[in-house]
Amino acid sequence: MLKVKEVKAKSILNKSKIFDYCLNPYTGCEHNCTYCYARLFMRRYSGHKEPWGEFVDVKINAPELLKKQLERAKKGIVWISSVCDPYQSLEAKYKLTRQCLKELVMKQFPVNIQTKSKLVLRDLDLLLQFEEIEVGFTIATDDERIAKLFESGASSVKERLNALEKIHSKGIRTFAFVGPLLPGNPEKLVGFLEGKTDKIYIDKMNYLYTIRGFYNHQGLEEATTDKFFREYKERLMNELKKRKMKFEVLF
Repeated sequence: MLKVKEVKAKSILNKSKIFDYCLNPYTGCEHNCTYCYARLFMRRYSGHKEPWGEFVDVKINAPELLKKQLERAKKGIVWISSVCDPYQSLEAKYKLTRQCLKELVMKQFPVNIQTKSKLVLRDLDLLLQFEEIEVGFTIATDDERIAKLFESGASSVKERLNALEKIHSKGIRTFAFVGPLLPGNPEKLVGFLEGKTDKIYIDKMNYLYTIRGFYNHQGLEEATTDKFFREYKERLMNELKKRKMKFEVLF
């Protein structure tokens, strides 16, 4: 049972080590991905006793707070989001990500959106108004069964691919984050991504020790080995090179 609580944040535009800023309209995430690094610290940080994936704090003052912070912030890239999916299901009701985008586009702050949800298509009208924007989807496997197993609350692989294609067709820069590498068919995945993205990022499963038991329970022990990650990476790279697609390996 998901516990949802409306809260007021003290800050919404925060410094990031990856981009200039990060923006998280929610604390917690309904997607409940088994491999999410936020599981390691967000429950303690947020004060929640519920397991990760079973609580979401909705920062109802995010848009008005962002408006104030943007008045004195130096222009820089805003990452939406670092420890939640900005387009998780609750966003359909609260529209916090959409309202924050409205504030950002008025100031023309560059934006980098990363999601696993087709709901991002709702905001296509706003995305097209940015002078500098990049939208990406995490797509770690071509296998719908595996995706559902590891990312139970996310949109299906097909829905993500369709959304990626539609956004890309509008002239917006897009990327796919193929990570953490999950079991599937690398060549097939690259074929699915061709023509839909400007760049592909590849990463292995980090913090593997925290979910090794889950892999074992699912009979996927082989997918936790260095051999698996090395071979999967090589197969992806070979197919990407063959199709002349841009990519970057992060491990």
